[in-house]
Amino acid sequence: MNLPIIAYGNRILKQKCMQISENSQEIQDLIINMWETMENSNGCGLASPQINKPLQLFIVDSQITFENLDTESQLLYFEKNNKGIRGTFINTKIIDSSEETWEDYEGCLSIPGLSQKVKRPWGITIEYLDQNFIKHTKTFTGLTARIIQHEHDHTQGVLYIDHLKPLTRRMIESRLKKIINGNIKTGYPMKFL
Repeated sequence: MNLPIIAYGNRILKQKCMQISENSQEIQDLIINMWETMENSNGCGLASPQINKPLQLFIVDSQITFENLDTESQLLYFEKNNKGIRGTFINTKIIDSSEETWEDYEGCLSIPGLSQKVKRPWGITIEYLDQNFIKHTKTFTGLTARIIQHEHDHTQGVLYIDHLKPLTRRMIESRLKKIINGNIKTGYPMKFL
């Protein structure tokens, strides 16, 4: 089921989400619906609060980005022999991050039409449960790590624009108000205030 994306301004995007205590058919159906919603919105990541579910759950597809990049960009955003991932992340905890950082543009399905440079660690190590509720501890780098950090932030009530400098934030304020008021058009269904 293709669900509407919650637009910037809704309080659910600013609240810390609840951990998921057990696997259920409801959770599995939610994951399926999230994949369909993300793919229909041409996204590379989606967190459950973006579809009005305050749970520590998100999905990431950096493979699609890898496939759409030229060879030079692939080498820039992905380490050797890394072609991205497609994965489900439940109750994610970042346990380590690299000292090396990098800036790159980020956008968000909940904040359409905007992208800004955000500084993040190049690599992170995380603990999480996958779709089958199997626990993993893995290290991710480059663009995959960026997408995971962006989506993990969503489950903590943090948006990528919260990382911006105050001056940059003021410069996009009028565009953010347009989103709050629903004065934008997107190629996917959205739910505004």
